[in-house]
Amino acid sequence: GSMKAASICSSDQAGCHFLSLANLFDRVIQHSARMHGISNDLHSEFELYFLPSKNQIGRVNRNCHTSTILTPNGKEYAQRIAREELTEVILKLLVAWRDPLWHFHQNMAQQLTFSHFSSNKSLEMSDMVHELQKGVQKVAEKMQTLGIISNSLGNLGSPKALLASDGAEWRLMNDYDLLYCFRRDSNKIQNYLKILKCRTVPEHGC
Repeated sequence: GSMKAASICSSDQAGCHFLSLANLFDRVIQHSARMHGISNDLHSEFELYFLPSKNQIGRVNRNCHTSTILTPNGKEYAQRIAREELTEVILKLLVAWRDPLWHFHQNMAQQLTFSHFSSNKSLEMSDMVHELQKGVQKVAEKMQTLGIISNSLGNLGSPKALLASDGAEWRLMNDYDLLYCFRRDSNKIQNYLKILKCRTVPEHGC
Protein backbone atom coordinates (compact mmCIF):
# COMPACT_ATOMS: atom_id res chain seq x y z
CA GLY A 1 0.00 0.00 0.00
CA SER A 2 1.03 3.61 -0.33
CA MET A 3 2.96 5.09 2.54
CA LYS A 4 1.00 8.27 2.87
CA ALA A 5 2.14 10.38 5.79
CA ALA A 6 -0.44 10.38 8.52
CA SER A 7 -2.22 13.68 8.65
CA ILE A 8 -1.56 15.78 11.73
CA CYS A 9 -5.18 16.85 11.79
CA SER A 10 -8.01 14.53 10.88
CA SER A 11 -9.36 14.84 7.35
CA ASP A 12 -12.07 16.92 8.94
CA GLN A 13 -9.94 20.02 9.48
CA ALA A 14 -12.46 21.47 11.88
CA GLY A 15 -11.50 18.73 14.30
CA CYS A 16 -8.24 20.57 14.73
CA HIS A 17 -9.85 23.47 16.49
CA PHE A 18 -10.93 21.29 19.38
CA LEU A 19 -7.44 20.03 20.09
CA SER A 20 -5.64 21.80 22.89
CA LEU A 21 -2.47 23.66 22.06
CA ALA A 22 -0.50 21.03 24.00
CA ASN A 23 -2.07 18.28 21.85
CA LEU A 24 -1.27 20.13 18.67
CA PHE A 25 2.31 20.57 19.83
CA ASP A 26 2.60 16.88 20.65
CA ARG A 27 1.34 15.95 17.21
CA VAL A 28 3.77 18.17 15.32
CA ILE A 29 6.64 17.05 17.55
CA GLN A 30 5.86 13.36 16.95
CA HIS A 31 5.55 14.09 13.25
CA SER A 32 8.88 15.91 13.18
CA ALA A 33 10.55 13.05 15.05
CA ARG A 34 9.32 10.57 12.44
CA MET A 35 10.41 12.85 9.64
CA HIS A 36 13.88 13.16 11.13
CA GLY A 37 14.03 9.38 11.59
CA ILE A 38 13.24 8.81 7.92
CA SER A 39 15.84 11.37 6.84
CA ASN A 40 18.35 9.50 8.99
CA ASP A 41 17.47 6.16 7.37
CA LEU A 42 17.78 7.55 3.87
CA HIS A 43 21.01 9.34 4.65
CA SER A 44 22.51 6.11 6.01
CA GLU A 45 21.38 4.21 2.96
CA PHE A 46 22.94 6.78 0.66
CA GLU A 47 26.14 6.66 2.67
CA LEU A 48 26.33 2.90 2.15
CA TYR A 49 25.73 3.41 -1.52
CA PHE A 50 28.00 6.38 -2.19
CA LEU A 51 30.86 6.39 0.23
CA PRO A 52 32.67 3.27 -0.92
CA SER A 53 32.81 4.57 -4.48
CA LYS A 54 33.09 8.32 -3.98
CA ASN A 55 35.55 9.56 -1.46
CA GLN A 56 33.31 12.09 0.20
CA ILE A 57 34.45 11.56 3.75
CA GLY A 58 36.67 14.61 3.74
CA ARG A 59 33.87 16.96 2.79
CA VAL A 60 32.63 18.64 5.89
CA ASN A 61 31.95 22.08 4.54
CA ARG A 62 28.57 21.55 2.96
CA ASN A 63 26.67 24.63 2.00
CA CYS A 64 22.97 23.97 2.43
CA HIS A 65 20.45 26.03 0.49
CA THR A 66 18.85 26.90 3.84
CA SER A 67 22.02 28.50 5.19
CA THR A 68 20.51 31.88 4.27
CA ILE A 69 17.81 31.27 6.89
CA LEU A 70 19.18 32.51 10.18
CA THR A 71 18.62 29.75 12.71
CA PRO A 72 19.28 30.17 16.42
CA ASN A 73 22.42 28.32 17.38
CA GLY A 74 22.24 26.30 20.52
CA LYS A 75 19.44 25.77 22.98
CA GLU A 76 20.10 28.88 25.09
CA TYR A 77 19.62 31.18 22.14
CA ALA A 78 16.55 29.35 20.88
CA GLN A 79 15.05 29.78 24.34
CA ARG A 80 15.68 33.52 24.26
CA ILE A 81 14.40 34.66 20.89
CA ALA A 82 10.77 35.69 20.56
CA ARG A 83 8.28 32.86 20.06
CA GLU A 84 7.10 34.58 16.89
CA GLU A 85 10.63 34.42 15.52
CA LEU A 86 11.10 30.78 16.44
CA THR A 87 7.78 29.87 14.82
CA GLU A 88 8.77 31.78 11.71
CA VAL A 89 12.16 30.04 11.50
CA ILE A 90 10.48 26.62 11.70
CA LEU A 91 8.03 27.54 8.93
CA LYS A 92 10.77 29.03 6.75
CA LEU A 93 12.79 25.82 7.00
CA LEU A 94 9.76 23.68 6.14
CA VAL A 95 8.81 25.82 3.14
CA ALA A 96 12.40 25.80 1.90
CA TRP A 97 12.37 22.00 1.79
CA ARG A 98 9.12 21.44 -0.05
CA ASP A 99 10.38 21.75 -3.62
CA PRO A 100 13.77 20.08 -3.10
CA LEU A 101 12.22 17.02 -1.46
CA TRP A 102 9.57 16.71 -4.14
CA HIS A 103 12.22 16.83 -6.87
CA PHE A 104 14.40 14.45 -4.90
CA HIS A 105 11.54 11.98 -4.89
CA GLN A 106 11.04 12.41 -8.65
CA ASN A 107 14.74 11.57 -9.11
CA MET A 108 14.49 8.56 -6.84
CA ALA A 109 11.47 7.21 -8.69
CA GLN A 110 13.45 7.25 -11.94
CA GLN A 111 16.63 5.68 -10.62
CA LEU A 112 16.84 1.93 -10.80
CA THR A 113 19.92 1.85 -8.60
CA PHE A 114 17.84 2.55 -5.52
CA SER A 115 15.44 0.22 -3.90
CA HIS A 116 11.72 0.71 -3.87
CA PHE A 117 12.28 1.39 -0.17
CA SER A 118 14.24 4.56 -0.94
CA SER A 119 11.65 5.82 -3.36
CA ASN A 120 8.83 5.21 -0.88
CA LYS A 121 10.78 6.85 1.92
CA SER A 122 11.55 9.88 -0.21
CA LEU A 123 7.87 10.24 -1.07
CA GLU A 124 6.90 9.91 2.58
CA MET A 125 9.48 12.53 3.56
CA SER A 126 8.15 14.92 0.93
CA ASP A 127 4.57 14.41 2.17
CA MET A 128 5.62 14.83 5.78
CA VAL A 129 7.21 18.22 5.20
CA HIS A 130 3.97 19.38 3.67
CA GLU A 131 1.87 17.97 6.50
CA LEU A 132 4.19 19.36 9.15
CA GLN A 133 4.04 22.81 7.63
CA LYS A 134 0.24 22.72 7.78
CA GLY A 135 0.42 21.45 11.36
CA VAL A 136 2.82 24.17 12.49
CA GLN A 137 0.58 26.75 10.84
CA LYS A 138 -2.30 25.39 12.92
CA VAL A 139 -0.14 25.72 16.04
CA ALA A 140 0.71 29.30 15.09
CA GLU A 141 -2.94 30.17 14.46
CA LYS A 142 -3.94 28.68 17.79
CA MET A 143 -1.18 30.62 19.58
CA GLN A 144 -2.42 33.79 17.90
CA THR A 145 -6.02 33.08 18.88
CA LEU A 146 -4.95 32.54 22.49
CA GLY A 147 -2.94 35.77 22.40
CA ILE A 148 0.33 33.95 23.11
CA ILE A 149 2.00 35.39 20.05
CA SER A 150 1.10 38.52 18.18
CA ASN A 151 -0.40 38.43 14.72
CA SER A 152 2.75 40.03 13.37
CA LEU A 153 3.72 36.81 11.65
CA GLY A 154 2.06 38.22 8.57
CA ASN A 155 0.72 35.88 5.95
CA LEU A 156 2.36 32.66 7.03
CA GLY A 157 0.00 30.88 4.72
CA SER A 158 1.82 32.13 1.67
CA PRO A 159 5.03 30.25 0.87
CA LYS A 160 6.10 33.21 -1.28
CA ALA A 161 6.41 35.33 1.83
CA LEU A 162 8.76 32.80 3.36
CA LEU A 163 11.00 31.81 0.48
CA ALA A 164 14.65 32.73 0.57
CA SER A 165 15.76 35.21 -2.08
CA ASP A 166 17.12 32.48 -4.33
CA GLY A 167 14.79 29.55 -4.01
CA ALA A 168 16.51 27.34 -6.59
CA GLU A 169 19.95 27.26 -4.99
CA TRP A 170 19.29 23.67 -3.92
CA ARG A 171 19.38 22.58 -7.55
CA LEU A 172 23.17 22.77 -7.35
CA MET A 173 23.31 20.18 -4.58
CA ASN A 174 23.71 16.50 -5.26
CA ASP A 175 21.35 14.01 -3.63
CA TYR A 176 23.80 13.07 -0.93
CA ASP A 177 24.35 16.67 0.16
CA LEU A 178 20.63 17.32 -0.03
CA LEU A 179 19.99 14.44 2.36
CA TYR A 180 22.78 15.56 4.64
CA CYS A 181 21.28 19.05 4.81
CA PHE A 182 17.74 17.81 5.31
CA ARG A 183 18.82 15.49 8.11
CA ARG A 184 20.45 18.46 9.81
CA ASP A 185 17.49 20.79 9.27
CA SER A 186 14.87 18.23 10.30
CA ASN A 187 16.80 17.79 13.54
CA LYS A 188 16.73 21.56 14.08
CA ILE A 189 12.99 21.67 13.36
CA GLN A 190 12.34 18.93 15.90
CA ASN A 191 14.45 20.68 18.56
CA TYR A 192 12.87 24.09 17.92
CA LEU A 193 9.37 22.62 18.19
CA LYS A 194 10.24 21.04 21.54
CA ILE A 195 11.69 24.31 22.81
CA LEU A 196 8.67 26.25 21.54
CA LYS A 197 6.32 23.80 23.24
CA CYS A 198 8.16 24.06 26.56
CA ARG A 199 8.18 27.82 26.39
CA THR A 200 4.46 27.89 25.62
CA VAL A 201 2.84 25.07 27.58
CA PRO A 202 5.54 24.16 30.15
CA GLU A 203 3.03 22.38 32.37
CA HIS A 204 2.66 19.63 29.75
CA GLY A 205 5.64 17.37 30.23
CA CYS A 206 8.73 19.53 29.85
